[in-house]
Amino acid sequence: MAENQKTVTFIITRQDSPDSAPYKETFHVPYRRNMNIISGLMEIQKNPVNAKGEHVSPVQWEMNCLEEVCGACSMVINGTARQSCSTLVDELEQPIHLAPMDTFPVVRDLVIDRSRMFDALKRIKAWIPIDGTYDLGPGPRMPEKKRQWAYELSKCMTCGVCLESCPNVNDKSDFIGPALLSLPRLYNAHPTGAMNKSERLNALMEDGGITGCGNSQNCVQVCPKGIPLTTSIAAMNRATNIQAFKNFFGSDNAH
Repeated sequence: MAENQKTVTFIITRQDSPDSAPYKETFHVPYRRNMNIISGLMEIQKNPVNAKGEHVSPVQWEMNCLEEVCGACSMVINGTARQSCSTLVDELEQPIHLAPMDTFPVVRDLVIDRSRMFDALKRIKAWIPIDGTYDLGPGPRMPEKKRQWAYELSKCMTCGVCLESCPNVNDKSDFIGPALLSLPRLYNAHPTGAMNKSERLNALMEDGGITGCGNSQNCVQVCPKGIPLTTSIAAMNRATNIQAFKNFFGSDNAH
């Protein structure tokens, strides 16, 4: 019974619209053992009454999978960008401060606009194109050891945490960010994806591409999926240098 009487204090940075000024609002929510940040936000949504006893608009945030796979619920929690679904209240100091990631434009409250990431995915051709919709038969197989290696890179969920931690990603820079430097390595390693290898590498060589990386290595420290981002960036540095020589000598299709 005593546990049910406990409360958790959230101080949330809110913003009513993309053009309005941010402000902080405090909420007290009932405590439960093993509750995560999402549980607290759901309590506020159920009963949107702030610490002053005022009825306010429910706090807006994004979520989907609730198991640290989709990346939608990323936010800054007590000063650190992370997923709110996998962050437990019991592991945090109170009061708990929630804020949107400031690398991205705010839509409302904790909801952000990740367009810069999705536009970059198009730029680096982050997919493996297949001609036509008819049955092409089985594609080339990857050795099991290489498939397991590629799986580690494929865990990227475009959550944006690595961009939030990178000092080179800001409103004065068009740097696409660490995740978008790692994904071409994944697709270029695939036997079918390699058909578009030069397109991806050339995209990385454009303004805002790999030369924008300052090698701060913050990204690899904060990635929630443990993706070897700095190793990928080093590999893509080498690959783009080789591609530059091929472009210069006109030997991109040489074997």
